[in-house]
Amino acid sequence: MIVCIAEKPSVAKDIAAVLGATRMCQGFLEGNGYQVTWTFGHLCELKEPHEYTPRWKRWDLWDLPMIPPRYGIKLKEDDGVKKQFAVIEKLMQSADEIINCGDAGQEGELIQRWVMQKAQIKCPVKRLWISSLTEEAIREGFNSLKNQSDYQSLYEAGLSRAIGDWTLGINATRLYTLKYGQNKQVLSIGRVQTPTLALIVRRQKEIESFIPEEYWVLSTNYRGATFLSTKGKFASKNSGEEFLAKVKERPFTITDVSAKKGTEAPPRLYDLTSLQVDCNKKFGYSADLTLQLIQSLYEKKYTTYPRVDTTFLSDDIYSKCPNILRGIRGYESYTNPLHGKKLIKSKKVFDSSKVTDHHAIIPTGIPVQNLTDLERNVYDLITRAFIAVFYPECKFLTTTVLGVVDDVNFKTTGKQITELGWKVIYGNDVTHATVQMDGDAESVLPHFEVGESGMHEPLLQEKWTQPPKPYTEATLLRAMETAGKLVDDEELRDALKENGIGRPSTRAAIIETLFKRRYIRKERKNLIATPTGVELIELIHEDLLKSAELTGVWEKKLREIEKRKYDAKQFLEELKHMVADIIYAVRQDKSNRHVTITTEEDLKKKITKKKTADKKVCDESRKVAGFQPRSVKKKTGSSADVDNVDMTDEWVGLPCPVCHEGLIIKGRSAYGCSRWKEGCTFRRLFED
Repeated sequence: MIVCIAEKPSVAKDIAAVLGATRMCQGFLEGNGYQVTWTFGHLCELKEPHEYTPRWKRWDLWDLPMIPPRYGIKLKEDDGVKKQFAVIEKLMQSADEIINCGDAGQEGELIQRWVMQKAQIKCPVKRLWISSLTEEAIREGFNSLKNQSDYQSLYEAGLSRAIGDWTLGINATRLYTLKYGQNKQVLSIGRVQTPTLALIVRRQKEIESFIPEEYWVLSTNYRGATFLSTKGKFASKNSGEEFLAKVKERPFTITDVSAKKGTEAPPRLYDLTSLQVDCNKKFGYSADLTLQLIQSLYEKKYTTYPRVDTTFLSDDIYSKCPNILRGIRGYESYTNPLHGKKLIKSKKVFDSSKVTDHHAIIPTGIPVQNLTDLERNVYDLITRAFIAVFYPECKFLTTTVLGVVDDVNFKTTGKQITELGWKVIYGNDVTHATVQMDGDAESVLPHFEVGESGMHEPLLQEKWTQPPKPYTEATLLRAMETAGKLVDDEELRDALKENGIGRPSTRAAIIETLFKRRYIRKERKNLIATPTGVELIELIHEDLLKSAELTGVWEKKLREIEKRKYDAKQFLEELKHMVADIIYAVRQDKSNRHVTITTEEDLKKKITKKKTADKKVCDESRKVAGFQPRSVKKKTGSSADVDNVDMTDEWVGLPCPVCHEGLIIKGRSAYGCSRWKEGCTFRRLFED
């Protein structure tokens, strides 16, 4: 009998249906010479410290580091787990051959290997490796089964990750809890979670310490178009006014008009991180929710395997694309023009060298039905991106217009779409007129002739430097992907992925862990570190614990283990030495530092307080702007002005130059922003 073991009951049913194993038994399906059983995630886990030696049950600073001579696994303490494992063990003990049908990734390999080790199997093992759960993909997979030994390095990488996380997490958590936790809260430290928290804290400190600085920009309006001075920013108002005086009463002359052709390629296909980023930006979905939704679409056979870190397709997928496009329903207006034509094959899409275990997330071509609104949104993103890569590039003209007043040069640019290309799929509201790109508001750029001249309206505007923005889940995922470096360029981002922290499949869980540990909280979309989170990072002096760059190097080593370029034993030896060094350094700390404990009650108070603050700020803003609540009637002889607000002050009531959302209000010694409680840092002393 051949025993197949899948990671979930639903996947087992799909595989069993293809194999003809249709008879339902207790914990497995049987038929046609096959028995198909399943796990439900991790049935096994690494042993707890006290299971190696009773002494480790007690938390003691001087028992660290806890490094067992040999790491062991155990069944999870769960009756359902034990019952299902008993079924698996019995099947495997009498099997002629076992086929590992686990999730085709590092974690999936580890889950099934541990189960087989615990069951003490003695028969040969094959590996099923598929990227979708369609009947065609499953049949192809069973026709090309590999030997389990072909995936030994994948298992070693997963095992190294698990042991590494256990060794660092257990030891560092006990170390920092005992040293700094005041016996009130466990201070959880993790190989990935702590550097991720450090990213948030560092950004928060940058915002808090940011001091906005004034600068001035000279521009002029000529025939409805805004031209900016090529002098750039003026550090002082006086120097800006000197140039303003030079151009004020003199005519504006067009000196050059040039147009340059350009193209814009379709957006990249999705990997898991880019999908989570776009879902957070467009729909406000958390990274964890997006992972759940795409996993559901995968299990329903509508999309391919989601836990991927590449945006490329292997070359062999190209021949399957026409059939996939024919199977997609609801997008016929975009797919019909592609039928019967040779599809575009771009190197930015099809490149087998950029694909390892799995390719980018794409639709399978199976018509969808009964999707939730949330699932449909995710499916729509994936499908439109897939169709778009077979459309031509968007073509445009970039027009640059130069002008001069006296000896002061000005410039403006505009963009004109000449061929929509792939943009038609996204229904972009674009115009074929030349639209100004560098004005304060989007406007159509008129036609200019070299040599024309006329009156203009110069303006010297005061502006303020802006602080960095707090992380959202979208920007944090990007920062994790690129070891703390936020980059927009897709090719550069691909290069930095090599040193990213965490794996695409685990980053969502890491962010959720930070919430559960009360290290971070959410304000609207922004991720804010709690006092506990801030102080924890402040007291960690060991860079290897909190540096995204250094943690990224360790992640790279784990991927190299998978590729057989690095030795797993060396990785674990380095890890043990690192843990020992950290423990020694912390033990020597005589500073008597402690961490403020953030409770659930504290978070609730903050939320309540924030809601109250929001209302006050909103009311203050309305008052400063001269508004009154509808319920308040203006009494005869009484002032409609707000108390303590001098409406004759030229500053009061102006838009905030920093956040652009609040209004300027007057305090005792300085002007501030009506949204100061929400984090706006604008402040201007009266003497300034």
